[in-house]
Amino acid sequence: MNKPFDMELFLAGVLTGSHATRQRHLRQAKNIQAEIEQRWQRDTPWDWRRKHVTWFLEHRLNRRSDATRYYYLLTVRLLARRLEKTWVFNL
Repeated sequence: MNKPFDMELFLAGVLTGSHATRQRHLRQAKNIQAEIEQRWQRDTPWDWRRKHVTWFLEHRLNRRSDATRYYYLLTVRLLARRLEKTWVFNL
């Protein structure tokens, strides 16, 4: 049996800021992970491709406010930094 992926441990090296900010990034990263896992069956960020994250930003956040999309974009940038990817997203 596989252990569930620990997003908090994964992001520990790149999370900075206040407690509330860190908690928001963790909550949003878990939401991103759940949506990508449900749609693409990719359960860890190591398995993700840019297209998976782009799909999330474009299709799952399309009815959200600009502020919400912006905060998710910040979380995606943290994920990309942790994965050492040079992904650039334009919203």
